[in-house]
Amino acid sequence: MAQHPTMPRTACYAALSAGSELVPYTLERRPPGPQDIVIDILFCGVCHSDYHHISGDWGKKSFPAVPGHEIVGRVLAIGDSVSKHRVGDLVAVGCLVDSCRHCASCDSGEEQYCDEQWAYATYGGTEKQTGRPTYGGYSKRIVVDEHFVLRVPSSMEPAATAPLLCAGVTTYSPLRHWKTGPGSKVGVVGLGGLGHMAIKLASAMGAEVVLFTTSPGKAEDARRLGAAEVVISTDKDAMRKHTKRLDLIIDTVSSPHNLNRHLSQLKRDGTMVLLGLPSEPHPSTLPELFVNGRVNLAGSLIGGVRETQEMLDFCAEHGIASDIEIIRMDEINASFARMLKGDVKYRFVIDMATLPEA
Repeated sequence: MAQHPTMPRTACYAALSAGSELVPYTLERRPPGPQDIVIDILFCGVCHSDYHHISGDWGKKSFPAVPGHEIVGRVLAIGDSVSKHRVGDLVAVGCLVDSCRHCASCDSGEEQYCDEQWAYATYGGTEKQTGRPTYGGYSKRIVVDEHFVLRVPSSMEPAATAPLLCAGVTTYSPLRHWKTGPGSKVGVVGLGGLGHMAIKLASAMGAEVVLFTTSPGKAEDARRLGAAEVVISTDKDAMRKHTKRLDLIIDTVSSPHNLNRHLSQLKRDGTMVLLGLPSEPHPSTLPELFVNGRVNLAGSLIGGVRETQEMLDFCAEHGIASDIEIIRMDEINASFARMLKGDVKYRFVIDMATLPEA
């Protein structure tokens, strides 16, 4: 079949079936419309969600699948109706490339809680314009509606900015929602891609940050990132010293674990926010921990367009970037294996210049 002249062929890496490795592939992006922006992808972060998706951990998905929702690139072309961006601009795309645009959450600028939420995910969703699957940022180019394209401040380094589009806003959103600021005492559970951003952001907001980790070897790095204190969570005496001392706890751990020991560390009216999605439920929590302190157990999910832009501007103002290791596109499968072992500080980012053209 002849290639449609307005439908760009795009080199990428794709999983052809659940559980398979990523391999070179060529896909067809949709023809850009009047509201669309064509982005030449420079860097794409590697998220645990990418691995869960192609592994089939989160249920049945369509294949071939092209992951990647931490995208930074240059505007290559714009539609006639685009007003927010110009050709050559440095821009970013996160976890969503569209939303229903009419539910209460979308009307409030919180598209991450759209009633049709993951229908319009950057990958594994469905294109509203074509009805075809969405394909992510492990590719040379992407076509996105301008509403979901973010401006990257000129002072920011593109590669280290990429993980902010997921890990950054996922931790920024609850910190802002629960009004973190000077005088706040924030606990962070787990030091990985999300945890290291939570420490940086909470510290920049003026909070006193306490890291809880099972790994003593992470203490020095946690302090470098901005933690005032590090507690080894297997040390019962050290844990007990923080009973009723924290205003907010950001729990980044994605495996099942005991929440009770952290709930007891919250002050009256304090909140523990879950960011990880374990494959199995956490152990049951004790009702008295909620009743005696009027404490809250909550969750939080990425951020909407407005909040993601706010996060990027905040990071530019405070000189915040993700700690990254840049990899070649053909190193992605080995990097997944390392990521699962925690062998990265703290986010892999793919240099898309290492992916040949289609």
